[in-house]
Amino acid sequence: MKVQKANNHFKISESKTNIDIGLSADEVKEELKNVRKKLGKLQDTLYAHGKYAVLVCLQGMDTAGKDSLIREVFKDFNTSGIIVHSFKVPSTLERNHDYLWRHYIALPARGKFGIFNRTHYENVLVTRVHPEYILGENIPSINTVDDVNDQFWKQRFDQINNFEKHITQNGTLIFKFFLHLSKEEQKNRLLRRLEKKDKNWKFSPADLKERKLWDLYQDSYQDAIQNTSTSYAPWYIIPADNKPVARYLVAKTLYDSLSKFNDIQEPELQESTVAELRSYLQQLKSEK
Repeated sequence: MKVQKANNHFKISESKTNIDIGLSADEVKEELKNVRKKLGKLQDTLYAHGKYAVLVCLQGMDTAGKDSLIREVFKDFNTSGIIVHSFKVPSTLERNHDYLWRHYIALPARGKFGIFNRTHYENVLVTRVHPEYILGENIPSINTVDDVNDQFWKQRFDQINNFEKHITQNGTLIFKFFLHLSKEEQKNRLLRRLEKKDKNWKFSPADLKERKLWDLYQDSYQDAIQNTSTSYAPWYIIPADNKPVARYLVAKTLYDSLSKFNDIQEPELQESTVAELRSYLQQLKSEK
């Protein structure tokens, strides 16, 4: 099954949060196990090849399942070939730079996978719902909330598109996944956090405050996706009400897409080295 790839006509209300992919729960787990093993091997080849980096961006409402998806999808990766960044509220140092700075310095090196758990898109999502946060960025032309207008957001979308275009032109492959969760399922997951003692630590009263702004967030996601889903950095819409299915769809999308890059191959040994392989073997075997 192909995952929905968004375009500039994307409508969040018309996108499903739960789908039947024709597999039982056990079959989904088995398929995920198989594809993540293939992804792990592909990552080894990517590392040896050393010309591409892969950036995986995960966005979604609170409780959408980002943390557990990272754990399950990338379980078979060599830990030296992957790094995860969870972006929180910007620090003082980060606020003293432009909003993309902390994301730029966290980009994966060639040969590696980088996972952004929440991403540079927080700067057109959370700040869109709470425009007063923009004042804390100390942008010269922004003096009041009234200055954070439609033109401001259009400019910011352009900046993000330019940022992504630049890094793709220099070897970073970008995959942006929107984990599309229903309001009802978020309620169920928040209730579990409150009802299960071992999940209490995940709950914050702020979760309920932000939930009241659900419609504003949905509008912000739709606008951001419409304006930043490009040929070089597309948005994939992942139905997220069923966590195992969401994990499988992300893993399969990554593997299917990366498998199309026929140039990602392990480098061949130099002819001079190949010619001496037997000699090297004999040297090692003859050691006492």
